[in-house]
Amino acid sequence: MLKQFLQLKLSQKLSPQQIQLMKLIQLPTQAFEQRLKEEMVENPALETGKEEDEFEKDEFENEEYDDYDEFENDRIEAEDINIDEYLSDDETPEYKLQANNYSDDDEDRSMPLAAPVSFHQDLINQLNTFILSEDEREIAEFLVGSIDDMGYIRRSIQDIVDDMAFTQGIYTDEKTVERILHIVHELEPSGVGARDLQECLLLQLKHKTPTQSIDLATDIIENQFEAFTKKHYDKLLQKYEVTQDVLKKAVDEIEKLNPKPGGSYAGNNRIVEHVVPDFAIKIVDGELELSLNGRNAPELHVSKDYQEMLQTYKDARQKSTQQKEAVQFIKQKLDSAKWFIDAIRQRQETLFVTMNAIMHYQEEYFLDGDETKLRPMILKDIADMVGLDISTVSRVANSKYVETPYGTKLIKEYFSEAMKNDQGEDVSTIEIKKILQNTIEDEDKRKPLPDDKLAEILKEKGYPIARRTIAKYREQLDIPVARMRKKI
Repeated sequence: MLKQFLQLKLSQKLSPQQIQLMKLIQLPTQAFEQRLKEEMVENPALETGKEEDEFEKDEFENEEYDDYDEFENDRIEAEDINIDEYLSDDETPEYKLQANNYSDDDEDRSMPLAAPVSFHQDLINQLNTFILSEDEREIAEFLVGSIDDMGYIRRSIQDIVDDMAFTQGIYTDEKTVERILHIVHELEPSGVGARDLQECLLLQLKHKTPTQSIDLATDIIENQFEAFTKKHYDKLLQKYEVTQDVLKKAVDEIEKLNPKPGGSYAGNNRIVEHVVPDFAIKIVDGELELSLNGRNAPELHVSKDYQEMLQTYKDARQKSTQQKEAVQFIKQKLDSAKWFIDAIRQRQETLFVTMNAIMHYQEEYFLDGDETKLRPMILKDIADMVGLDISTVSRVANSKYVETPYGTKLIKEYFSEAMKNDQGEDVSTIEIKKILQNTIEDEDKRKPLPDDKLAEILKEKGYPIARRTIAKYREQLDIPVARMRKKI
């Protein structure tokens, strides 16, 4: 049975403009610049730079333009408005309309492009220095192709033999592949082609000039690898009946080795992305001064040509359907351009206001750079100060960097939970982690401090922290357990 009834309810929905603003706020500087370029390409009514002639900004919002909604009104039956002079169908490429006014004597500023040899290509080039038969070379090149970026072959010999037979039509046996693998092990960097860490370290030690320390290090890796990785130095001293100094020299030789030989190859390194700070904090005459990266505040304006097209339509008496659709397109682009400019302006204000609140909240830290002076700060603290939603503050903090006299840092690193010290005062967990890190750095590495001892030391310093909390903070700081910090 069908029924009809009325239901009243309140609902909150974000407008397209609000969604656009939220997306812009969370973008860091470089991503924002890319988004700006995309918008410039998509919307011809949006232009950069200052306007040559001041155009009345409020004119676009004038009520006189409300009659553009008459596009849907059947009363408009006019025939002719010459929009073609504005919307040209000329398909002549822009580059044919440009002239090159540079002479042959002008300096050529083009930059040459580097063409580095890849890691695997370099290994194959090294194979050319070995005398190999055609079959052996095919096997060697297949082995080189099986090496990952870290320099390891993480497959068994049997798998490689089967793979060559099925995919390459190369039929061989494990003994032959093992023999060719020894040739691959002669390639540089030393250790490349190893099947595990133990073999990688052994290959590097065998490439070194034999000494007492090298021989002992080789024996340790070959026969006492597990004891070494667990740092059971007492067992090693008892096993080899050597002094602590002799064992220390052997361990030092092992620690000099590269566990990832492929990662050291210059052509194999990934391009490091540079961090572009969104804000800069400077100390001027003992006062903090905040500035927003100028790349976040581009000069944009609505195209004057497009506004004149709209004015032409307004003055025209006759309008064809095709021309009305064209002008409606212009109106849409003008609206979009205006919304985008407003969104950028609001983005600038939101970023500046939020960072300014963070700066003043952590003023004591920013004045001298001592991390132990960072106050406990959560998103709600800043949201209440600036009158914004917590999600908006989160968007600002999660992806933005600030340049300070003490380095460039991610803003969210200044946020932390609060804990009570022995005086009942709220202290930042960042402060506690810093004190924990300093305590571990100052410990005797021959007898590193276990977590329960670290908890006692921090308690003595006024921070009553449980042992399990110490373990959690230590893991967050990427510090290993006491046994793995031990040194001879």
